[in-house]
Amino acid sequence: MNRITTFLMFKDRAHEAMQFYCSVFKNSKISRLMKQGGKVVGGTFKMNGTTFMCYEGGPHFSFTEGMSLLVPCKTQKEVDYYWSKLSQGGEESMCGWLKDKFGVSWQIIPDALMKCISDRNLARAKRAIDAMLTMRKIDIAAIKRAHAGKN
Repeated sequence: MNRITTFLMFKDRAHEAMQFYCSVFKNSKISRLMKQGGKVVGGTFKMNGTTFMCYEGGPHFSFTEGMSLLVPCKTQKEVDYYWSKLSQGGEESMCGWLKDKFGVSWQIIPDALMKCISDRNLARAKRAIDAMLTMRKIDIAAIKRAHAGKN
């Protein structure tokens, strides 16, 4: 079966992006660099075991929120870590979304959020969703309080 690899086309700074992502995520490394005229213009790297390829395509390439990378988190500490690292020099958005300094969109989503908003009890799920809609970075404790009706 063929593997599917995400390909990221940056305007520029592809090498810097690979280095940055590998510094943020454990078990990550650059596996191949592509050079043109002695300058690194792309390569292949792994983040937490997932392979990505990237290249510098020039000014007509940009990222949109239509494609994002989702980071599932088990704890608030993980949410805080990834939010802090990936939003640095970028742009925070709502509901756990952010853009990093390279323009790539990320969702920093705790497992607890997914559990609460997927609750079969629609009233509890709605309370969790309503709480999420007021947040930038997701606050697990606040989501759980809202889900339980303890706001």
